[in-house]
Amino acid sequence: MRKVRREEILDPSTYERSREEVRAAVLQAKARRRVHVGGVLTFLFENTATVRYQIQEMVRAERITRDEDVRHELDTYNELLGGPGELGVSLLIEIAEPEERDRRLREWLQLPEHLYLLLPSGEKVRATYDPRQVGTDRLSSVQYLKFDVRGEAPVAVGCDLPAFSVETRLDEAQREALAADLKAD
Repeated sequence: MRKVRREEILDPSTYERSREEVRAAVLQAKARRRVHVGGVLTFLFENTATVRYQIQEMVRAERITRDEDVRHELDTYNELLGGPGELGVSLLIEIAEPEERDRRLREWLQLPEHLYLLLPSGEKVRATYDPRQVGTDRLSSVQYLKFDVRGEAPVAVGCDLPAFSVETRLDEAQREALAADLKAD
């Protein structure tokens, strides 16, 4: 997937003039790339537009104008994108009740190893992740994952953790959005 380039990032005042229009378009793009699994996991498949928006919002919020600072944001956020044939995902573990959330994040230390995308062939592609996201006694409620689907759009997203085995089929709009992302240069 194509990384966001420096020339695509507007200065804060220029961005401010088109912010609402950009935001509406990105929210629409995110809707087709958001998959809820098991009532508590939200997979947001990132693409160039979603990452560009995050960078642009950070530049706006922090009033970043120095080129080297913008490039730092580009380097940081572009890591969310998959490489050729990969899909990058921001995973949110959304459990509203604090005690329940804390308990599950302690119990689910192995969760990233049990996440998968199901390909049309029936093959399960496992997530790769930065082990620094997993503490020694507690999982972070936000995970950044990559799936090497070799350019093939998945048909489902799932988890086969013994205590939490769930799978969500992707609808046609979701599959088409991910297929388009995989073809983007």
